[in-house]
Amino acid sequence: MKRICVFAGSNVGASPEFEQGAVRLGQLLAEQNIELVYGGSKIGLMGSIADSVLQSGGKVTGVMPKNLFKREIIHPLVTEFHETETMHERKALMSELADGYIALPGGIGTFEELFEVLCWAQIGIHKKPIGALNVLNYYDPVSELIKKAATAGFMPQANVDLLIIEKQPEMLLEKMFNQNKGIRTEEEIDL
Repeated sequence: MKRICVFAGSNVGASPEFEQGAVRLGQLLAEQNIELVYGGSKIGLMGSIADSVLQSGGKVTGVMPKNLFKREIIHPLVTEFHETETMHERKALMSELADGYIALPGGIGTFEELFEVLCWAQIGIHKKPIGALNVLNYYDPVSELIKKAATAGFMPQANVDLLIIEKQPEMLLEKMFNQNKGIRTEEEIDL
């Protein structure tokens, strides 16, 4: 994986551990030469992870639709910035640029982005690994909801494993890399 798209809150949350998790993940991405693709903002956990990647010598690509410029403040130091017309274009471009996805704690927007890429994986649009950093057990209810959907017969049990949930960013990245093994990239298929 060369680029990971991170979905994150536009707030830092009520506990310092949320921001600490974002900062540690950013350091790991930079250390492993994995570029961050994210929403382009300098506020909230989005800004925290971008700052961490940049301060650790990594690359950051921000993607933001024009109509959010007043609410989400563009990070001035990103390596690359893409402006889109709509939120749909933003998500499509972030997905196109990424080799995997990670959700940090966040609100409805973060949930929506996470569930969209899970849906895309379920119906075969992509085979990229999807993770959630489970800081302070934040994603436990999501895990339970997904398991309930399978046991209730709304999705195959195998699809529960589409989402990798881990408390430690190191373990999360390791499991995502392991899941990604054996999946050939478009470049490899064209060879």
